[in-house]
Amino acid sequence: MNIDEAARFLLSHDDFEILTHAYPDGDALGSGFGLCLALRQLGKNARVIYTNLPKDFEFLTEGVTEQSFEAGTIVSVDVADEKLLGSNREKYQGRIDLCVDHHRINKVEAPLKYVDPGAAANCEILFELFGRMNVKLTKQIANCLYTGISTDTGCFKYGNTTSKTLRVAADLLDLGIDAPWINKVMFDTKTKLKLKLEQEIYGTIEYYSNDRCAIIAATLDMQKRLGVGDDELEGLASIPRQIEGVLIGITMREKESGVFKVSVRTDRRVNAADFCARFGGGGHAEAAGCTVKGTLDEAKAQLKRAVDGVL
Repeated sequence: MNIDEAARFLLSHDDFEILTHAYPDGDALGSGFGLCLALRQLGKNARVIYTNLPKDFEFLTEGVTEQSFEAGTIVSVDVADEKLLGSNREKYQGRIDLCVDHHRINKVEAPLKYVDPGAAANCEILFELFGRMNVKLTKQIANCLYTGISTDTGCFKYGNTTSKTLRVAADLLDLGIDAPWINKVMFDTKTKLKLKLEQEIYGTIEYYSNDRCAIIAATLDMQKRLGVGDDELEGLASIPRQIEGVLIGITMREKESGVFKVSVRTDRRVNAADFCARFGGGGHAEAAGCTVKGTLDEAKAQLKRAVDGVL
């Protein structure tokens, strides 16, 4: 469907549950709460469904009070595949009415889908969608959209940033958003615990394929010993991509014994989404993710073989 049809669908339905993917990032949560506020502004019932809310993103919930209603319409935002719904997958798989996404490969089984892979962030799509719906962009809605756009572009540093992305950000700035504060929280503030974690993470760096690939790992043992939670684990994927000469940066996070969530960051010479597709994952050209099973050494061996296949 086109964006006008997506707008008409949202305007003609009510009682929304808005789904985000497991371990939601700024774009998923910014999309979820931004859409929730927009729909409520139009007199509709809406709530956001998520598996966890990192402390740094709690400000996105401002103004979103609890509502009691029976869901009639299910919308997913920034979800490329229903298996990414995590613990919500069983309840919602096959029930999504409308999928709004920006991933190049979208496997969500929904009767209605609006996917724009040219958008830097899902929140960039919502900015245009809200215009078609005559939603008044309040400061809080704008804060949600800016958070999604800034985090998915690495504060406008990544290759997915376009002139349209910057124009949207400029329009949001004109609405008086808290951009300096959001940027500080998202990119320039770390807890002491996270710094301890990063100190240990740097010691795990291993290089492969003539130093063109770097892998770091956060094991369950490390997380338990340091007492770190999901909040401190966010943002680790940026570490290996910062190393000079590295074309593929891989971050492994052990989520349960023998199961690793893998984040892949690449430069334009290697497609991260295609790399992760080898393991049933996906994402964007320079940022993607997947899951690999096995011991740490076994999982690394699988990733190394895949690296050898693309470098």
